Amino acid sequence: MRQLTYRHTLAASYVGYVTQAIVNNLPPLLFIVFQKNLGLDIGQLTFLIMLNFGVQLVTDALSPLFIDKIGYKKAIVLAHILGTAGLFSMGILPGILPSAYAGLAIAMVVNAIGGGLIEVLVSPIVEALPGDKKSAEMSLLHSFYCWGHVAVVLISTLFFTVSGLSNWMLLCFIWGLVPLFNCFLFAKAPVKHLIEEGDTAVPVRKLFTKKIFLLLMVAMVCAGASEQAMSQWASLFAESGLGVSKTMGDLLGPCVFAVLMGTSRLVLGTGKFKIKLETLLLASSVLCVFSYTLTVFAPIPIVSLVGCGLAGMAVGCMWPTVFSLAAKVIPKGGTAMFALFALAGDLGCAGGPGLVGIISDLGEGWLGFTGDETLKVGIFFAIAFPVVLLVSVMAIKQYRKKEQREDAECGIAQEQGADA
Repeated sequence: MRQLTYRHTLAASYVGYVTQAIVNNLPPLLFIVFQKNLGLDIGQLTFLIMLNFGVQLVTDALSPLFIDKIGYKKAIVLAHILGTAGLFSMGILPGILPSAYAGLAIAMVVNAIGGGLIEVLVSPIVEALPGDKKSAEMSLLHSFYCWGHVAVVLISTLFFTVSGLSNWMLLCFIWGLVPLFNCFLFAKAPVKHLIEEGDTAVPVRKLFTKKIFLLLMVAMVCAGASEQAMSQWASLFAESGLGVSKTMGDLLGPCVFAVLMGTSRLVLGTGKFKIKLETLLLASSVLCVFSYTLTVFAPIPIVSLVGCGLAGMAVGCMWPTVFSLAAKVIPKGGTAMFALFALAGDLGCAGGPGLVGIISDLGEGWLGFTGDETLKVGIFFAIAFPVVLLVSVMAIKQYRKKEQREDAECGIAQEQGADA
């Protein structure tokens, strides 16, 4: 077998994000099956969602304690083994355990640990690769989560159309082959560590004393919230606003959102556009505010759907750009920094759609809104997330200017002292 290169490492990283997309987006597509075939109710399905998300958060928080000790390669291979085991278990355990629900819960936990590790590891692995186009590579990397999301929706829909819902276990095995293949690819490909041997990463305690790190954490929360506040409700919004079936709602809602989000990351990933990272974040925040406003206030439902799509294009720039900016301004942040950003992003991913849901319920209960109007009320309040992101980036920009000015003044003082 010929020697694998860093190009294979980059390709494996792309497939890693596809794996995470499978882990996160396949179970919700099977919820209707779990209801009809396994007898699960809405409360049980909701708990599965919370279990998946909660375990990923815990994984994000605990991963720095052992990743640096065992190394990136062993950790990323373990992540894919867990992803494979989780998807296979989803197709096996509900049929062999006394409680199908317990089987699904076990599979979700294993999946969530694997998905959480992938999220923490893939970005620093790519950031550590040789080369100077890190921002473009990071955007292209994150676009593969979007393409994975689209693939899961389209291929799974096609599978159910051809084979029927009764063969859902086979679909779990088919998707489980993706992390299984990638496990072997990562095992053979070279993997560099973000912090070179002999260097020391910035301690976590010291990270929290840095104002710019705290601003970047706020930006990550808002990036995740801005993305998921629209993404998670896009299908229901399309169904209620346009009166289409669930299949068409999935295709017109989250699928279009994911395609445009992936497209924006793909365009940035070409590296042809030389845009400052802060400027890109400011522009995407403004576009996100505009798209949310269009979604809420457009008098025609199809125009509101256009607003949903534009939101996908806007938020596509946010998450990878914050990662790239953090790697640039805190170059020795290490694994812990990326894990904390993943944690912050996941908190936003939960808080964004959560706020939309809570406000929508209040709008229906207290203000008497009905149908898609209730969702519009919730989405309107979610505009706060791109607005806070905008303010955070402006503060980061001012802070960096102040640091550069102080460094320049210090350099001049040192030169004058040397001359004297």
